[in-house]
Amino acid sequence: MDRDALKRAAAARAVEEIRDGMVVGLGSGSTAEIALALLAERKPKIVGVPTSERTARLARQLGLTLASLDDHPVLDLAIDGADQVERGTLDLIKGLGGALLREKLVASAARRMIVMVDDSKLVDRLGGIALPVEIVAWGWRSTLARLEGAGLQPALRGGGQPFVTDGGNLIADAHALDARLRALTGVVETGLFLGLASRVIVATPGRVKVLDRCAR
Repeated sequence: MDRDALKRAAAARAVEEIRDGMVVGLGSGSTAEIALALLAERKPKIVGVPTSERTARLARQLGLTLASLDDHPVLDLAIDGADQVERGTLDLIKGLGGALLREKLVASAARRMIVMVDDSKLVDRLGGIALPVEIVAWGWRSTLARLEGAGLQPALRGGGQPFVTDGGNLIADAHALDARLRALTGVVETGLFLGLASRVIVATPGRVKVLDRCAR
């Protein structure tokens, strides 16, 4: 199976958990977009809370009903992809698509978070890829210098034309995993999603596996 087929298999399994009447956090990224299309085919009576403007546009085009996190501060479920999933802990790295702050807000508001990945995203230990760090746009050079001073080797995403998040912030991709990053002035959020995933659905060739946090 190619990666798109695996993503579709994981998304299809996640969508099975969505029931009429739910308020559902709608993630961002390629696998989440496949899940949106599958949801639209089923036409469930749900309210979706999107994690990005791109997700919101696509969901509206597909005819899904949307609301904001302010309208529904507690969600029944959130579905999203991930850039890495650590076996055993189900901790995640997310945010390579740049929507990490809203994704984390939605995940934190959900009673359950279901993550959809193909088997290439499973790792024994998080790392080996850059950690997205969302930083305030104003004074970003100063914040970048603080990240450099902490030995994190940050690179401003987009370089001369910086990538701007939906919240008007910038992304610095750092080369360290440090939960203390948020204590640095100018850092808004990091792509470390620790203790948030309730269930991870992993598509492998010929099989879809379900990993539950409570099963450890």
